[in-house]
Amino acid sequence: CVRCFSHFDLASGQCQGELGEVEDEDDCCQNPQYGFQANGGCMSCGPPVWSPWSPWSPCNVLCGEGVRQRSRKCFGVGQSKCSDAKNNLQTEPCTANCCDEGQWGPWLPWSSCSVSCGGGVKERERVCSTIQPECHSTCNGSVAQTETCGTTACPGDGGVAYPTRTRHRSCSSPAPSSDTVPPGNSCPGDGNQSQDCSEIPNCPVDGSWGEWLAPGPCSVSCGEGLQISIRKCDNPAPAYSGKFCEGPSTRTAICRNTCPVDGSWSGWSSWGDCASSCIPEGRTTLRTRYRSCSNPAPSSNPPGKGCPGDNTQTASCDHLPPCPVDGVWGSWGPFTSCSVTCGVGHELSIRRCDNPAPNHGGKSCAGAESRTSICKTNVHCPVDGIWSEWSPWGDCRHPDPNRKINCKTYGGSQTRQRHCLFRAHNGSICTGGKLTDRRVCYDINRCDLPGTWAGWGDWTFCIPSCGGNSKRSRLRICKPNLSNYP
Repeated sequence: CVRCFSHFDLASGQCQGELGEVEDEDDCCQNPQYGFQANGGCMSCGPPVWSPWSPWSPCNVLCGEGVRQRSRKCFGVGQSKCSDAKNNLQTEPCTANCCDEGQWGPWLPWSSCSVSCGGGVKERERVCSTIQPECHSTCNGSVAQTETCGTTACPGDGGVAYPTRTRHRSCSSPAPSSDTVPPGNSCPGDGNQSQDCSEIPNCPVDGSWGEWLAPGPCSVSCGEGLQISIRKCDNPAPAYSGKFCEGPSTRTAICRNTCPVDGSWSGWSSWGDCASSCIPEGRTTLRTRYRSCSNPAPSSNPPGKGCPGDNTQTASCDHLPPCPVDGVWGSWGPFTSCSVTCGVGHELSIRRCDNPAPNHGGKSCAGAESRTSICKTNVHCPVDGIWSEWSPWGDCRHPDPNRKINCKTYGGSQTRQRHCLFRAHNGSICTGGKLTDRRVCYDINRCDLPGTWAGWGDWTFCIPSCGGNSKRSRLRICKPNLSNYP
């Protein structure tokens, strides 16, 4: 399937006015004014024609002489058929003015470190300052810097602490002499050694009572009773054959609770306002009155029983007028015949505001009364012809073929032709002109005429672009004096 549009914008190459999806481009392009979209791009259904030239690109150098380009596209069925099909890209010389090197501004402050420990990064940036905004790329160097941070080690878990044991030795077998010359040397090494006692069993841990917990609920819900508190032998709990806590694990205290008070109803209030100012169609509008469970109110702690029955009464408001009835749309009707006799068009379906119809001053239905759907006629629309470009002018000749006019001051005539292209499906023939154009001319080919030099043209690029033998050239044109030719 392709998406079909009612208009193709030649300047932007975009489709506008979407009609819907059709099976293929042939269905959509039965009207040459339409456009279609398939595989992402928008295409014209009309004859091949050039788009306007694009804006010139920036110069390809920052300073000095360079080139810039512009392009155009051929839109239409058969994109290779535009006249002068290879002329889709133009190039011209340009001069760039970004010859002064930009200056970096001061570095902005460092950002926060990406982590608090274990190693991270922080960043800072700077701005290139130039007179012209387009010259920012003249600054040398990077716009941003990064640096490591947060290199301190993150906290971890400690190891197990074991008890230690120690042994000693003395330098006495024999002891070093002190009354000789020279005196004797002391024993090499340490006199003490220590090691972890990791092979001995754990010491017994005797239990100790924890704090008393909050008292539990009272043994009675109303009046005087008892409540129990408990404590646990867990501060620490006995371990490795240690002793259990001594003493009781529970204690009691007297508790007193207030007995509940059950509620009783007060009298009914006056009737309230009706729920609406009118009676909705098919429903009833009600009004309400109230009474409170406050004579007396049930106690909250302890909670007394609530009043039996409802605290509200309702009654219908039969004295009110009926409410306005807003209209609601009925079902859609069948579609009409297609709106066009060729190409792709629309068919129409309508609905009525009668389900229900507005009544008693109600609003009419919101939204459209009609809807459209795309339809195909399977008939191609006429394609009007368009003029081709004029052919080059023919030779300048005298009406009398035997009379030569070369270098003569009396004139002849020359002609050029054009053709009516792309006309199809009974479309209109080209209008607003003729097939052949004629004008008066003089044959001055290879004639010796006085002339004057015009100004010099622009220099070409150097060829080759580097080296000592590089050359460039420029031209000027000799304009002949045609004052003797009327």
